[in-house]
Amino acid sequence: MESASVAVHGRHSAGEAPMVEAVGLSRDFRTGESVVHALRSIDLAVGRGELLAVRGRSGSGKTTLLNLLGGLDQPTTGRVVVDGREISAMAEDQLVGIRRQTVAFVFQAFGLVPFLTAAENVEVPLRLVHADPQARDARVADLLELVGLGERARHRPHELSGGEQQRVALARALANRPSLLLADEPTGQLDSDTGHVIMTLLRTIVRTEGITAIVATHDVMMLDVADRIVELSDGQFIAPAAQASPATGSPA
Repeated sequence: MESASVAVHGRHSAGEAPMVEAVGLSRDFRTGESVVHALRSIDLAVGRGELLAVRGRSGSGKTTLLNLLGGLDQPTTGRVVVDGREISAMAEDQLVGIRRQTVAFVFQAFGLVPFLTAAENVEVPLRLVHADPQARDARVADLLELVGLGERARHRPHELSGGEQQRVALARALANRPSLLLADEPTGQLDSDTGHVIMTLLRTIVRTEGITAIVATHDVMMLDVADRIVELSDGQFIAPAAQASPATGSPA
């Protein structure tokens, strides 16, 4: 494995700022007298419209990385820039705005409100930003159609399969038209066939909605749909073998 200074760059073209950039990113956790180095001074750049898979075993730092990129946690050292704004330097009230408008999350646990219908769950983020009711209803309907659940809009979570619940969670994440989607083990509770449907849907969403997506997973099915795959081990990126850059054809 290479040193912690390995830089992992995306496919953004010359002169175009990446959608996400992490520089010298570290996160330490103190447990009693010892310190756990969850991330170790890593660099990462993700291009706009890119679907990036972050692979690694449990405990490798995947979730910590997503939490830092989405402003759910603050780095011990380093900085995070999302869509040209340094979120690692923001106060909590600013981060709330980022999480409502710019960054969306999908988790392994679907996190749906059990007494709300599928449509009402998707509607929640739109209500938080006081979206116009007519526009809100149209957006909810469009998103449920996008994830293939237009006819299940009135069903509550207990009436939906695991795959359907995750599709509702994806629709909800997209409600406010985020620029960045962060998904943490989105197929972790699904069987392999359903997981493949969700991964393919993620690919469709990136293209249809024009967003950037970063998916933390140990699921080998991401190999089929991701634009790029990076691997974490003990809080460090494992350097990939030299490969051709999509933009230039030269070694990356």
